[in-house]
Amino acid sequence: MTTCGCRLGEKRVPNPEEFLRQHPDKKYQELGRVLARNREKPENLITVLHEAQLIFGYLPSDVQIYIADALDVPISEVYGVVTFYSLFTTVPRGKYTISVCLGTACYVKGAGDIMEAFKENLKIDEGETTQDGLFTLQSARCIGACGLAPVLTINNDIHGQLTPDDVPKLLDRYREAVQKDQPLSQARIHNKDRKVGGPAEEGEKKRV
Repeated sequence: MTTCGCRLGEKRVPNPEEFLRQHPDKKYQELGRVLARNREKPENLITVLHEAQLIFGYLPSDVQIYIADALDVPISEVYGVVTFYSLFTTVPRGKYTISVCLGTACYVKGAGDIMEAFKENLKIDEGETTQDGLFTLQSARCIGACGLAPVLTINNDIHGQLTPDDVPKLLDRYREAVQKDQPLSQARIHNKDRKVGGPAEEGEKKRV
């Protein structure tokens, strides 16, 4: 297994056991349990990175080095995977990541206007995060739901057949969810009722 000589830029970390002692934070403890299940299994790198990002919200350099050491893979390989796949990020994201599809099917149905509505309402540009750390705005080329065009995702929620006028109401639902500490649902928007989906109200059934 590799030791504390692993590097990313100028940062170094000790072996995993010592690293955990130096990082009592519960996030690192949770990551430690993930790595315990995948110790020296380099074929599980992408799965581990995905779980690590769910825990931390992004993949800082110390976490990448820690994973490289635990899986016994070069740090260059970990960094290469992180920077190659767009689902991974090395900078903090908001609690909710908004991904507006700008693929052809969505774009011709007004996805560009929806993106502009988000920028205007959130006061940020694409690739940025709001100052309160709540929303990150990004674009996607296709999310495989062309029948709902224009479509976007907010974390795991899918919202389709939107108009720019839906954006303020949609954002308000997520802001309210934070205040009420509600779980997210797999919500969608349909033309037939024009109801804006979002985090599920307590006891509310998921719309499909």
